[in-house]
Amino acid sequence: MKKLAIIILLLIPFFTQAQNQLQPYLTLDDAIRISDAAQAKSTAEGWNMVIVVLDAGGHIISLRKMDGVQIGSIEVALGKAKTSVYFKRPTKAFEDMMKGEGGSRIATLPNVVAIEGGLPIFKDGIIVGAIGISGATSAQDGIVATAGLQAY
Repeated sequence: MKKLAIIILLLIPFFTQAQNQLQPYLTLDDAIRISDAAQAKSTAEGWNMVIVVLDAGGHIISLRKMDGVQIGSIEVALGKAKTSVYFKRPTKAFEDMMKGEGGSRIATLPNVVAIEGGLPIFKDGIIVGAIGISGATSAQDGIVATAGLQAY
């Protein structure tokens, strides 16, 4: 009985690792394809942007800072992407809530950037990451984020 318990305890890491490999995830190639599409849209419109793609844990897979964009947009794009991955919704949803009665409470939530330009990325109904864009108006950031997401 004692040996069986030891064997089971030794095998648990293998079972959990196998389970983790079955969940969808965002690859570097995915992040590059998304970023390329976002950059192409940004360039076509004449907007300089920061383009961030995060994994499901909120970690950076890809970050691009186009020439001429203000450095403050780096943190804003990261914040937008983190908001989308943490809350599984577009940052535009928070921006819209801020405009409603009592919307200022949204500003007190941790890790929320309530400005359009962040979108969650889902695969098979599971969140695998997010894209965050900053550099122009919030509506323009949203357009570029949508263009990037469409490449996925």
